[in-house]
Formats: sequence, structure tokens, C-alpha cells
Amino acid sequence: MKKVLDIFEKIKNKNPLVFHVTNMVTINDCANMTLAVGASPIMSFSFEELEDIVKASSSIVLNIGTMDSDMKKIAYKLVEFSNRYNKPITLDAVGAGFTKERLNLVKNIVSDLKVDILKGNMGEIKSLIGFESKINGVDSLEDDEKGENYAILAAKKYNCISVITGKIDYVSDGERVAKIENGNALMKKITGTGCMLSSIISSFSSLDNDRYITSILAVLMMGIAGEKAAENYRGIGSYKVDIFDKISTLTKKDIEKYAKLKK
Repeated sequence: MKKVLDIFEKIKNKNPLVFHVTNMVTINDCANMTLAVGASPIMSFSFEELEDIVKASSSIVLNIGTMDSDMKKIAYKLVEFSNRYNKPITLDAVGAGFTKERLNLVKNIVSDLKVDILKGNMGEIKSLIGFESKINGVDSLEDDEKGENYAILAAKKYNCISVITGKIDYVSDGERVAKIENGNALMKKITGTGCMLSSIISSFSSLDNDRYITSILAVLMMGIAGEKAAENYRGIGSYKVDIFDKISTLTKKDIEKYAKLKK
């Protein structure tokens, strides 16, 4: 927890540039969430400028939520450039397992190239490590009590940090595993909380080489913000806005006080 809190302090001084190739449904939310935690977002879908932006960025987000015909070409090249220039990349495997195309795209990327953080819900991660799963579009229909095991297996299989989101969140580097019980059921009622979490994860990923710790920090922040926003719930629209407010005003004391973290 001490290391988590130390990293929390770094971001506003560093103001990392986070390059997003993300889905069109939540792109504005991801940009604003990146700003809310103290980083700077840049978004692009231009194949021609991928390399230049990767070189200038501190970290990268790849979110395959809105697949199109060019996604495979852009996604693969984006990870290739991230590896070439040693920039940490977070891959949000949205819908992997719901269609074969999404699952194959993510499998090809994580098998051929290096991904620093692989994030998904329980169904997506189970699909990627070869287990049967229940997925409806981009939503998982299961919360498996073996989440710790799946997180460890995914991290080992793809040599990365794995993040599984759900009623309980899990973060693993293949050896260590953290179980995080922050959050609120209302977060499932709004679009984009998972995508915004990927932006937070990536925002912190360039600040320390221990990305197990930086990912734990990001998951804690989103979960705590979701809990605090629910305290004065007035409706779905204001709840979403309140999550941004809580993230942007979150303090070290809040994290220490509200964190529900188990190793």
C-alpha cells in the first residue's frame, strides 16, 4: 500500500501523455478520465501517424470495443510500435470470446507481441486462456469464485499483468495476486467504466516499472470513486458525472481509508 500511495503522488508532476486507440462509444469519457487523474490524452485512428504518436507518448491504450475492418491492421501495428519504442501498453480485450474475430485478434497480438497489461472481464479473460465462458456482447454473465486462479493463469500465459474486472477485481503478475473488493453495482448501469479504468491503468503505467502495483492503484481508484459517488445517488446520469468528480478529488487519505485490498 505504501508503494501504491507513492505512485499516486507522482502523476500530477509527470503529466504523462496517454495515446488511445479506443472505442467510439466511450472515447470522450476516456479522454476526460485521463485528465481527471492528472495525465493527458491523445486519440487517433490514423495508421499513418501511429508511429509518431507512439514515440511521443508515455503509455498506450488499445481498446477493441468498436471493431471495424481496419482494427486488426491498426491494433497489431500499434502494439508492434509500442514494443519497438518500449512504451507500456494496456490492451482492453472488449468482447473477446463473444465473437471469434475479437478473440482471434487478441490472441494473435498477445501471442506474437508483448502486452504489458491485459484487461478484461471474467468472461473475456477466461476465453483468452481457453475456458468456456458466458459473454453477452461486451458484458460477462459470470462472476467466478476462481478469479484469482484465472488472473494468475492469464498473467503467466501471456507474460503480462492481468486485470480481471467484476464484482470482485483481480490483479496478478503471475506470482502475486491482489483481490480488490471496492466498487458498486451501479457501475454496471453506465457505459464505459471498464474503458475508463483502462485509461487510468495506462496513465499510471509509465510512472513505475512495477505495473502490478500501478494497476492495483488504478483499480482501487475507480472502485473507490464508484462507491463514493453512490453515497448521494440521484440517477444514472449524475452518478456518472459524480464518478469523474470523485476521481479528480481523490486523496491519499481516501485510498488508505476506503481500500478493500487483499493479497
